[in-house]
Amino acid sequence: MAHTELNQSDHAILAALRDNARMSITELAQHTGLSRNTARARLDALVADGRIRRFTIETDVDVEGEVRAITLIALQGKMSRQVIRALNRIPGISTIYATNGAWDLVVDIRTDSLVQFDRILREIREVPGVVNSESCLLLAHVVG
Repeated sequence: MAHTELNQSDHAILAALRDNARMSITELAQHTGLSRNTARARLDALVADGRIRRFTIETDVDVEGEVRAITLIALQGKMSRQVIRALNRIPGISTIYATNGAWDLVVDIRTDSLVQFDRILREIREVPGVVNSESCLLLAHVVG
């Protein structure tokens, strides 16, 4: 999908929503210095253009009972589209990133237990086109 060029208002909206995705349109307008109508129109355009794909929350990795991990995945040949489609169907996979280097994909996993985490890893390894994976459990959020 070809994106339209972002203007200064678009960058301001994206920055504000990165800090608080639950911000109301009135708060967004005040925060960015735009009128309410302009903020709404620019936000709608960012969504329609695919620049904003979803509004979500981020929880602290230290939330009791939540298991979070990053899994690095190496792919066979040119199987990335098929693998990504299969990974998107696995419950517990939060986000998938394409990357460079030794690993082709980085997957953010969020689940409620180590048993569920183990199930997700088995499902990832069974996806045709996945040739190797390595996972790191996230233990604590460290603030500088």
